[in-house]
Amino acid sequence: MAPTSEISIRAVQHSPDRYIDNQVRWGGDIIAIENRPNETWIEVLARPLGYAGEPNSSANSNGRFLARVSSFLDPAVYTPERKITVRGRLENTLVRQIGGHPYRFPLVQVQAHYLWPKQPETDELWNDPWYPYPYGYDPFYGSYPPYYWEPYFSRPRHYPRH
Repeated sequence: MAPTSEISIRAVQHSPDRYIDNQVRWGGDIIAIENRPNETWIEVLARPLGYAGEPNSSANSNGRFLARVSSFLDPAVYTPERKITVRGRLENTLVRQIGGHPYRFPLVQVQAHYLWPKQPETDELWNDPWYPYPYGYDPFYGSYPPYYWEPYFSRPRHYPRH
């Protein structure tokens, strides 16, 4: 059975028996990671997936889920707020506490996962030293004709008299 993103976390929380053993592809932001002797559990704040499967961090959350990976994942690499997409089989739901409130987590046995690269801290536009000036205007060059090609200043032209 092919993985599907149409199965929502809310639907699994309300009727878990209906969705056990279904394939899902979910993703979101990593909240916590817990290494156990033979596996790693990742708590994920779910986000809607884009066309390529990348979680949309600016969208509202769909809830939380647990991803169980059958290998060791380095917590220094899989850090909170990194984006991850997982594909796997729904095993069951577990009730854990979130700030004293019981929360039913869908548990996914991960068959494949992808950790998305970190986004740059700044946008390329902000690295442009002349950004606030319109259309690449540079205060050391004139911006209106005939000064397009004159560097730094415009000097007066003197023509010989006849």
